[in-house]
Formats: sequence, structure tokens, C-alpha cells
Amino acid sequence: MKIMQAFRDQEKIREFLNDILTKRESEDLEFKHASGGFPGSFWDTYSSFANTEGGTIIFGVEEKNGKLYLDVISDEKVEKYRKDFWSNVNNKSTVSCNLLKNDDVEAVKFNGYNIMLFHIPSATREQRPVFRTTNPYNGTFKRDFEGDFKCTEKEVQRMFADANVSKPADSRILPNYSFEDIDKESLQQYRQLFATARPNHPWLGFDDKKLLEKLGGYRIDRETGEEGFTLAGLLMFGKYDSITDNACSPDFFPDYQEWMDNDPNGRWSARIYPDGTWEANLFQYYRRVLPRLQNFLPVPFKLEGNQRIDETTAHVAVREAFINLCVHADFSVNASLIVKHVKNEFIFSNPGTLLITKAQYYDGGQSVCRNKALQKMFMMLGAAEKAGSGVDKILKGWSDANWRVPYIETTLRPDTVNLHLPMVALLDDGIQQGLIRIFGNSIVNVDHNYLTTLSLAYSEGSVTNERLRFVLNMHRADITMLLKEMCTKGLLESEGYGRGTKYHIPISNLESSLDSYVGSNVGSNVGSNVGSNVGSNVHKKRMSKEEIRGEIISICDDWVSLEYIAKMIKRNSAYLLNHVIPSMLEEGLIERMFPESPRNPYQKYKKK
Repeated sequence: MKIMQAFRDQEKIREFLNDILTKRESEDLEFKHASGGFPGSFWDTYSSFANTEGGTIIFGVEEKNGKLYLDVISDEKVEKYRKDFWSNVNNKSTVSCNLLKNDDVEAVKFNGYNIMLFHIPSATREQRPVFRTTNPYNGTFKRDFEGDFKCTEKEVQRMFADANVSKPADSRILPNYSFEDIDKESLQQYRQLFATARPNHPWLGFDDKKLLEKLGGYRIDRETGEEGFTLAGLLMFGKYDSITDNACSPDFFPDYQEWMDNDPNGRWSARIYPDGTWEANLFQYYRRVLPRLQNFLPVPFKLEGNQRIDETTAHVAVREAFINLCVHADFSVNASLIVKHVKNEFIFSNPGTLLITKAQYYDGGQSVCRNKALQKMFMMLGAAEKAGSGVDKILKGWSDANWRVPYIETTLRPDTVNLHLPMVALLDDGIQQGLIRIFGNSIVNVDHNYLTTLSLAYSEGSVTNERLRFVLNMHRADITMLLKEMCTKGLLESEGYGRGTKYHIPISNLESSLDSYVGSNVGSNVGSNVGSNVGSNVHKKRMSKEEIRGEIISICDDWVSLEYIAKMIKRNSAYLLNHVIPSMLEEGLIERMFPESPRNPYQKYKKK
């Protein structure tokens, strides 16, 4: 018997794995070759999954060049591996923390082959860092789209700092700081807003030092007797030169950019940043940027009593997003606070990692804050939520405006959390016409959930179960069934496994894949439209490099993914990434959505 055998029907094993993984929260997947023994790299991946979003490690299946191979693992080895795992996961010299329960380790049969699955949950902030051996600074791993990587000493230190919930990051006392480092105008303006929001609050009668003590901007350490201004106090009210001193937060850089596509040179049309004309602390950043963002939101004519109401739930959503940017940021990371207004979208980018999983973030109801004193300062202005409902208000504001559901993306090195608020209808005229060009006129008459999924896949290049979970009011298992049906009917094609699977609109095989869907669901006119609109373009045609560049520019009116570009022009994505995209970027023909993170898995491109 061969040690490794290719499985002929790739789709059957993919479907088998997807059925198992649908039941779990894991978003990442790692295959381990295990026929020769328990793989030593297992514990690197265990650490990396635990320190990011969780994932599943699989023995018995290996992936090479896009194909799946089945390992031959005997029943005896399965039992041995199970014992080895439980023995080592509870051994501090192997790994720092056991996160698994009995049902997190599965042994299943597929066509007579043994497959073992280890479902690794995401560790809580208090459990991190999860590291192998007894040395956290040489055994802590994280996961990115390329695999496991070893964390630096600074990255490990930040995880330890986040784990110490009794000492929030912004409560650190800064030695040798005085009122000379505080911008008095900022503190006075804060008092005025505080008085407007809470006119009878007893703290308003305190002097500046006592008020800052109550807000968490000045602190006395009961254990050591040390006292002084805190990191929160300087970030909120400090002078910019004092904030960026090495003793405080040298990389602090609050930035706001408007990219309105009206400059032929591809520069922002407006920008607010520390240019020396204002004291660039968080309070002044809030005062300058938030009103500008809210001015771009529509204000319908609405009266309550005899007073016009100028604030909608969308205004509340933007305010919550801005405050979250500030109170969840890790100001020790070498990254900026950035708010971007690009065409039809707000993007809030803060340095640091999520302290909860993405699923917990969207579910709301959890108050997990990195900077509690900053949170209190904004709360006293009536501009922050402590009960975990801030995300709920963001989602509600965008839902009330009938815009596409907000979503978050995370990047590593530097660690950033990016919240996207698209100001675009889920099915606007441009998206509808694009779907009609691909599928024919009757596509707009399909099931609502199908149409919603297609519109998202079309506009964003691909869609995932997680993304749809907050667009469709459905359980993730039901969404998986929906996506499987759409793949069967030729409306989508899948790439990957488990909850990390991406679904794209098929381009190269639409003419044949829609035949079965036409007869039973849409109508005969879809077939004729597909034939006339797509049929002539499904075969790859010869194009010069200049023609390819021209095609790319023509479909990059808005942000699109590399996968979408490759499918639209029938070219290999790796070829485009290595041989075409770089020169177009260098010549300023197109731009990256994340210029500071070229290999970001969510990277998109747009023409300048």
C-alpha cells in the first residue's frame, strides 16, 4: 500500500471536510503529514491558531499543488496520537495552556481512511500568549495568510500587556510629566462639552487636577505611592510634542484623509494630520474629524415636537466607530490612527489586535476595552458605550440607511484593525447591471438570498460564510447550504475549505454551468442572455501586456480583488501579481487599498 494516495474525486473529500468544519467556529485550516509519526510542527500551529482566530489541524490529509492526498494512518496510530496529544497538551514544558475539551479532538473515517481533526479555539486575552516550551519569547506563534510565524519579543510583550486586565494600557503613569505638557485649551473645551452633555455632574466643580484624577488622566498608585499623568491623560489632552516623546507614545500619529477621485495625480483632496497648526491630541482629533465625517451623511427632514432632528442612526454609527478607533488602539504599535473617506466608504484603521474573535465582535454585548480611561473620557461626553452595544449601533445605523453591512479586516505586522463602513446600497444600479451582463435579465428575479449573495460577490470580488452571516439573517450552517446550492447551480464557485472558503462568481464556465439552473429556476431567456453576453468571452484570448494593462484599468473603476481581475480577463492571478500589477503600481496607473501592507489577503486595487 502506498503511504500517500491521491484521491480521485477531489470534490467528495472537500465536501466531506466542509460538512465537518461547518459545525465549528474555526476559520483556518492546516493539513499535517502524519503517517510517519506525530508531527513536531503541530505545536507551532497550535500556538498560532490560539493566538489569532483559532483553526483546525488535520492529520490524514495533505494538500499539494491544489490537490488533496490521503495519508495512511492505522487505527493503532490514531489511538497513539490521541494519547500523545493529551499527554503533551497538559505538559507545561510542551505548551503553556490547554484550550481543548474532549470533543475538540475527532477521529473520523472517509472511504476507509482515518482522519483526525484537532479544533483549536482562539485563546482569551487573559490566556495569551499561548506558547510552546517554557520560553514565551522563543515559542510564541501567530497565523497569517502564509502560515505560522514566530512572534518578536515586542509582540509577545504586547500580548502580556493585554492579558493584564487589572492594569489597562492607558493607565500607565508617565514619570516627569507636568501640567506644562497638557494643552490647557483642550482641557477647557472638554469641560464645556462635558457640561453640555451632563450639566449637573458633580465633577464639573473640581479643579483641573481633580477632574483628571476622576477621568483617569492622573493617577496615584496605591501600591507604590507613585503619582502622575497617565498615558490616557496625555493622549487625550497633551501637547503633541509631549505625546510623541519616547517616554510616552513616540509613534502616535492621528491622520484623516479624503480621497474623492478628483485629483489627476492621485492625491487626497483633504487631510487633517499633525502639521504643526493644531495640538494633535485625541480630543482635538475628535473635534476636527468627526463633524467632517458626519457632514457627508444625508440628513432627512424630521421633526420631534417643534424641533428638527439633525442626527440619524448613521451619525451615531460613525461616532461609535470613531470612538472605537481611539479606545481600542494599541498605542505601543508602530502604526498610525487613520480615518479614510474614500469614494462611498469610511475606513477606520487603528493599531493593535482584536481582543475578542470576529464572531464575538459582531455579536456585541461584550465590553472588552484596551484603554478604559480613554473610554471613560469619551463616555462623559455621551460619545461612547461601555456595555458592548457600540457595534450594535454601528450595524443598526448602516442597516437603517440601507447600506452594505459594515465589516472588519485585520492585518499583521504592523497589527491593525480596519473597520469598513460602505455607503453603497447592497444592490445599486451598477451592481444590478453587472449581474445582468453576466447572467442575463432574469437574474434579478431569483431568490432574495441568492441575489444578495451574488451582489456581494460581484462588488467585493468574493464572499465568505462569515461575511454573509451579517448580511443574511441566517445561521452559518444554513448559509453553508445556501452557498453549496449556488455552487451546484453554477452561480458560484468555491475555493478553499471550511469557514475560510471563498466563493466567486464563475466567469470561464458560465455558459455550461447555468444550463441546469436556467430550466428549473430562472427561465429560458437567461440562457440566451448568457450566450450572447458571456459565451464569446469564456475562452482565453491572446493579449499583449499592454492590452492586459488596459483591460485591468477598464474594470478597476472601484476597489476590486486580484482574484476578480484574474477571472474577468482570464489570466492567472500569480502571473498578474508578479509581472503586471507591480509596474502598473509603479507608474501610478492603479493603487492598493492597503499600500502599507502589500501582501494583505484582503488587498484590492483601483485605477488612479
